[in-house]
Amino acid sequence: MRKLSETNVLNKTITLRVDLNVPVENDKVLDDTRIIAIIPTLEYLLAQNTKIILISHFGRPKSGVFDSKFSLLPVAKRLEEILNKQVKLFSSIEDVNFSSDISLIENIRFLPGELENDAELGKKLSNISDVYVFDAFGTSHRAHASTYGAIKASEVSCAGLLLENETNALQQAISSKSSPMLSIVGGSKVSSKLEVIKNLSKISDDVMTGGGITNTILKAQGHNIGLSLYEESMLNEAKELLESGKILLPDEVIVSKDIESNITRIAKVNSVQHDEMILDQILSPGVLKKITQAKKIIWNGPIGVFERQPFSLGTKDLAEAIASSNAFSLAGGGETLLAIKMFIEKNNISYCSTGGGAFLEFMEGKELPSLSALGFKF
Repeated sequence: MRKLSETNVLNKTITLRVDLNVPVENDKVLDDTRIIAIIPTLEYLLAQNTKIILISHFGRPKSGVFDSKFSLLPVAKRLEEILNKQVKLFSSIEDVNFSSDISLIENIRFLPGELENDAELGKKLSNISDVYVFDAFGTSHRAHASTYGAIKASEVSCAGLLLENETNALQQAISSKSSPMLSIVGGSKVSSKLEVIKNLSKISDDVMTGGGITNTILKAQGHNIGLSLYEESMLNEAKELLESGKILLPDEVIVSKDIESNITRIAKVNSVQHDEMILDQILSPGVLKKITQAKKIIWNGPIGVFERQPFSLGTKDLAEAIASSNAFSLAGGGETLLAIKMFIEKNNISYCSTGGGAFLEFMEGKELPSLSALGFKF
């Protein structure tokens, strides 16, 4: 993959595609994790005396229509605060100039052709500057004009430092032969994580599941899961997953008759009542031992309704156990990162990926368009 460190950017103009799709409320950024993540690339480029134009999407606005609700202005202001440096916001590509060290083009998804990977828009983006630097791993699974077309159209393009770190960590997680390897996949639906579980089953010694995924597998095993969330249409696939012999299921779960209730009980998986639902799971001594012994851990998804205190114990215990292990640990997905923020120090995880869908597709073994355009070999 073409890397920033191997690209001549001294005194050049740079277009830098980043992922600044952050939560904003009342014109204030609520979580600046993704903004902080691009700072090393910005600092590297500034040290090379470059002028930088940033490109990002924000939310899902209607194409071709400006909507202040999806403006990047609050993000520009937060970036100014972090850098203590002016970040000029341009309303269109045509207005772009390099009068400031760092500038930002308004939400790229306002432009017709972005989502369709319009060739003309890709060329227009590539022609703004001398070098097109792609540093938005979270969007690398989308073949859009700014994430694929512009890379292909640019005479000089390369990966930013964040993207390089992401791909190095993900490759280390799925390619190295460290054993025992444990993967943890939580979430509400087997259907959305089926390929991830299948692929991780091939390279892991064990795969622990959580949430609705566990419920569906327990149902496929013949357990009564009461009113618990599960996918009827995925029961045959769940049975196939069990045939690998690698799926780790809980012995005990936390159940309640109402997700809003604080009245809970710990139940054996074979003693869930018809009017109860499984909302969390207890980590068994056997699972805790596997976490302790693991040399490598991949974690995607909580194992319960962790946002509510009565059902947060399983995910909290899981986060703390991974943080205490000596394994190389890779975590990805928005809910996973939120759980880490809630329960442990982020630096106790070896690497936290900024990607959601891109993280999952990489774990599935799929080619990501942006990485392919940069010469990455899958």
